[in-house]
Amino acid sequence: MPTLSLPQPIVFEPLFMERVWGGHRLEFLYHKRLPHGMPIGESWEIVDREEAQSVVHAGLYKGATLQELWTNDRAEIFGVGLPETPRFPLLLKLLDANDALSLQVHPPAAIAKMLGGEAKTEMWYVTHTEPGAEIFAGLRPGTTRKAFEEAIAEGRTAEFVHRFHSHEGDAFFIPSGRLHAIGGGNVIVEVMQNSDTTYRVSDWNRVGLDGQPRPLHIAQSLQAIRFDDFAPEPQRPVGETLVECEFFRVEKWDMVAPRKAITEARFAIFTVLSGRVDAAGATFRPGDFFLVPALVTALELAPLEPGTQVLRTTIPI
Repeated sequence: MPTLSLPQPIVFEPLFMERVWGGHRLEFLYHKRLPHGMPIGESWEIVDREEAQSVVHAGLYKGATLQELWTNDRAEIFGVGLPETPRFPLLLKLLDANDALSLQVHPPAAIAKMLGGEAKTEMWYVTHTEPGAEIFAGLRPGTTRKAFEEAIAEGRTAEFVHRFHSHEGDAFFIPSGRLHAIGGGNVIVEVMQNSDTTYRVSDWNRVGLDGQPRPLHIAQSLQAIRFDDFAPEPQRPVGETLVECEFFRVEKWDMVAPRKAITEARFAIFTVLSGRVDAAGATFRPGDFFLVPALVTALELAPLEPGTQVLRTTIPI
């Protein structure tokens, strides 16, 4: 691999995922070049998994995978003191929920290991909503495991899920063990642990892309759901920080003047929400993701128009 010498951010090719609940809004909102005639629900922007790899779009590292960068150039690109994991520990996506996602849960670490899956904590930032769009998160107060099990058997699970209307700019924290679903009409930036384990409780009685009902995971879900998790609300920012947990920190920056991208020798991933931003001569627009390497401590982001906003994702140390 070449030695990093240019200050430009690293940009990866997105990977588009067909989903029964997907649509085409990523194309007209963010000018993504979607496959024709397919409902695209997810654009995987930063991913290092065996079944899906981000590949560098251009520059010195063009053609390299995220796994290669993480393995061969970790200190230079990502910094030191990061988790000693075999793969890059985060996964970042854009989601277009044309229809509601399944009612689901991701397992906590202890449960995941027992069930043969991977733990997953995630956060959502809502970038676009259609009228009436909803978020489902947690349980309604007073719900018991017994009542919920009976509701599953009778097809009434939605009655026990906390739900509310979503708005552009809302942020939600979804720790492992929290029952949740993204309702139809939401476009969302998702930041999560590098995991793809999901247990479905309900799929709203629909069929999948193959015309058959998608599998449910009732037994696993009942073990994974936190039955003391009642009526969570959208995140209240602390300064610029929307969400901070042991796995990631996500900040929202209102770009009114040039600003250093990183203040210490560790990477940061930026997602443009609105306006345009310049980074070392490269212009980024809404829906763009880019990684500022750890070595490039002098790089500044500069807004190119009023109302420019970005998300900044890092790993707390």
